[in-house]
Amino acid sequence: MKPKVSKVKPLDNYRLKLTFTTNEEKIFDVKPYLNKGIFNELKEPDIFYQVRESLGSILWPNGQDFSSETLYEESIESEN
Repeated sequence: MKPKVSKVKPLDNYRLKLTFTTNEEKIFDVKPYLNKGIFNELKEPDIFYQVRESLGSILWPNGQDFSSETLYEESIESEN
């Protein structure tokens, strides 16, 4: 079973610090997705910073989300 997100913290430069159920902390870069469909509105910082943990993944108020598998596999290890 893949790890789930237990905590999310938005960072500068459209990155997210994610804590997983394995206690691993990783950084996910949202920038590659910002020009794709529904993710376009996340370019607005007021919207981007409203991200929250939801059901083991993450969610923004207008329905943008990523699967926990994508978040885990495409994140890099956090340095702190």
